[in-house]
Amino acid sequence: MADTRSFLFEIGTEEMPAAPLMNAVKQLPKLMCAGLDAVGLAHGDVRVVSTPRRLAMLSTVATQTDAVHDVKRGPAANIAFDADGNPTKAAEGFARKCGIAATELVRREDTDGREYVFAEKDIPAAPAVPLLSAICHDVIAKLEWPNYRSQRWGSSHDTFVRPVRWICALLGEEVIPVQYADVTSGNTTRGHRVLGAGEHVVANPDVYEQVLEGAGVLAEERRREVIAEGIKRIEEERGGAHVDTPKKVLDEVVNLCEWPTVLVGTFDEVFLGVPHEIICESMLSNQRYFPIYDKDGSLTREFVVVGNGKPECADTIIDGNERVVRARLYDAKFFYDEDLKVPMEEFRARLASVAFQEKLGSVLQKSERIEAIAAALAAEAGVDGEAATAACRAAHLCKADLVSSAVIEFTSQQGVMGGYYAKAAGESDAVASAIRDHYRPRFAGDELPEGIEGCIVAVADKLDTIAGMFAIDEPPTGSKDPFALRRSAIGVLNILRTRLKCGYDKIVDVALDAYSSQGLSFEHDEVADNVRAFIHGRMEQMARDEGLSADTVAAVSAGSVTVPADFFVLAHALEDARSNDAETFENLATAYARANNLRDASLGADVDESLINEVEHALFCAVVQAEGRVARAMDAHDFSAAIAELASLRKPVDLFFDRVKVMDDDQKLRENRLSLLNRFVGVFANVADFGQLSK
Repeated sequence: MADTRSFLFEIGTEEMPAAPLMNAVKQLPKLMCAGLDAVGLAHGDVRVVSTPRRLAMLSTVATQTDAVHDVKRGPAANIAFDADGNPTKAAEGFARKCGIAATELVRREDTDGREYVFAEKDIPAAPAVPLLSAICHDVIAKLEWPNYRSQRWGSSHDTFVRPVRWICALLGEEVIPVQYADVTSGNTTRGHRVLGAGEHVVANPDVYEQVLEGAGVLAEERRREVIAEGIKRIEEERGGAHVDTPKKVLDEVVNLCEWPTVLVGTFDEVFLGVPHEIICESMLSNQRYFPIYDKDGSLTREFVVVGNGKPECADTIIDGNERVVRARLYDAKFFYDEDLKVPMEEFRARLASVAFQEKLGSVLQKSERIEAIAAALAAEAGVDGEAATAACRAAHLCKADLVSSAVIEFTSQQGVMGGYYAKAAGESDAVASAIRDHYRPRFAGDELPEGIEGCIVAVADKLDTIAGMFAIDEPPTGSKDPFALRRSAIGVLNILRTRLKCGYDKIVDVALDAYSSQGLSFEHDEVADNVRAFIHGRMEQMARDEGLSADTVAAVSAGSVTVPADFFVLAHALEDARSNDAETFENLATAYARANNLRDASLGADVDESLINEVEHALFCAVVQAEGRVARAMDAHDFSAAIAELASLRKPVDLFFDRVKVMDDDQKLRENRLSLLNRFVGVFANVADFGQLSK
C-alpha cells in the first residue's frame, strides 16, 4: 500500500452568503470522496473547514494509486470462439469493453468446472498529484448553489457562488497544481480582512488551522463555541436572563464572521411599547441581533450583536449597530401606531381586493366561509354559547390584519398582530387569542391553539382551504402541494383529536356548502367523498407513524369510527389486545374472514332458531349477547370493552366451523346458517374489519 500524506484543499472567495455556504459544506466531502474513490486513491475521513471567505477540507491521501492486476471473466469459451478457434462477436464485444484485443483474451477453467475467457490487464500505480489536480478542479465546478445564481468574473466562463480569489492545495508540502477560471493554486491562504490581512504561507496541511487562527480566522466549530460562551456569560451577568437564539439565525451568524466578538447593545425604551414579536423579528431577520429577555420572560432593551472586527473597537461596533437597529425599530413602531388608527372592520373590508386563489375568490370571501364553518364546528364540538360566539367573532376578524402595514412588512406575524389590534379595539381576550393562534399548528411539532376558540377557527380555516382546492380539482400530488394541504389536514386532525373531540364528516359538507353559496360550481357529493378520503388517509398515516401496525390501521379504517379521538383510541386498544393475546385474535381474524367470504347479504340476518343445532345455538346466543354489549361499549367509547366482547366470540365461532357444514345440501339449513354468519359479521361492522388482521 502506498504512503499517505496530509491533504489540504481550500477555495478562497469573496464573502459567501451563509445559506449556500452551509449547503456547500455538506456537498464538499461527498464530491471529494467520490472523486478519490473513482480514481482509486486511498484516503482518510474528510473534515471541512469553512468561513465566509473559504471552503476547505482536510484529509490524508495516498501518494499514488495501488498497482492493480485486473481480471474480468467473460462468456464461456464455447460461446467466445467458434469451432475453428476464431473469436465470435461475443468475444470481440467483451474484449472491446475491457479495452483489449480479442486475441489477448485468456481461456481457462473457472471454479465451476467450465471453461471461460478472461481479460487480464496490469494497471500500474499512478502518482496522486496529477489525479488530485483534476479532482480539485472538478469539485469546484460540481458544487451546486440551489436558489443562488452563480457569478462569473474576469474573462473566464467558469462560475462560482462568489468570485474565487485564491486556491490553496497541498499534498504534504507539495503544491497541487489547480487552475480554475483565472486563479492558480499555491501554498498560501488569506487571513481576516482586518485582523490578519494579506497572504499567509501554509507550510503543510497539518498547520493550516494554526495559520488561520494566527491570521484572525477561526473554524466554524470554534466560532460557534466562542459565540455560545459569550452568550452564556451575558445571561449569567444578568442574573438568569435569556438570549433568544433561533437555530436558523444562529447558524447564519456563525457563518457571517471569521473572528466573532459577542457584544451587547441597547435600544430606546419607547420601543418596548411595541409588540415584542415585531421588535424581535426586525432584529433577528434584518440585523441578526439576538433579543435579551429577563428572568421573568419580558423583553429588555438590550440585544446581542456578534461583531467581526477588532475587539478593541467594541464601542464603535456597538454604536454603529445601535444606530441601525434604532432606524429599523422606528419603522416597526410607525407601522404599529398607524395600524392602531384603522378599525378592524375597515381592514376586513379591504380584504375584498386581496385574492385568496384565482378560482376561489378573495380573502374576504374566505373569511365569510371560515365564519360559517366555525359556527357549525362549535355546534358539532358542543362548546358553550359564550365560546361559540367568541369563536365566530374571531373567525369574522381573523384575516383582517393581512392588509395591515405591520404584517405587510413582517409577514410571519400574521395573526399575531391581528390579536394585538383586536385587543386594542376592545375585543375580548378569547377573541384576540383565537385570532393570534388560528394559523397553528404551522409545522410539525408546533403548538396547537391555546384556547378552544382558536382551535375552532384554526380547523375552519384549514378545512376551508382543503375543501376549496378539492372543489376546483387541484388536490395535492406526489410532487406538488403548494397550499400545504397535507400539513393542514394533519393540523385539523391533531386539533380534533386532542382538543375538540369531534369528527369532520359533517363539517366537510358545511365547508363545501359555503363555496356553493358563493357561486362555485362542482359535484358536491363526489368532492365531499374525496375530501373525507384525503383527511382519512392522513389519519391512517399518522396512526402508522405512531407505531401501529398497518393491518390494525386498515382494520379500524374499514369500520365506522372516523372521529379522530375515537379512531386513535380504538386503534391503540385493538393493537394492545392483539399484543396481549395474539393467538385469540389470529384465530378470530381467520374465522371472521371465512365467515365474511361465505356470507350472503341478500339472505339478511334473521335466524330461524327451530332449524339450528346445539353448536349453532351456542354461536347464536353469543352473537346476540355481543350485539348489545358491543353497541353499549361503543356508545360509551369504551373500545377495550368492545374488543373484549368481540374476542369472546372466538370459541363459539371456532366450534361452529369445526362441527357445522355451512353449505349443507338442504337449502333451508344452508340459508339459515348463512344468515347466522351474516349476523356474526354484523357484530364487527361498526368496530373494525377483522378480516384485515388475517392478511
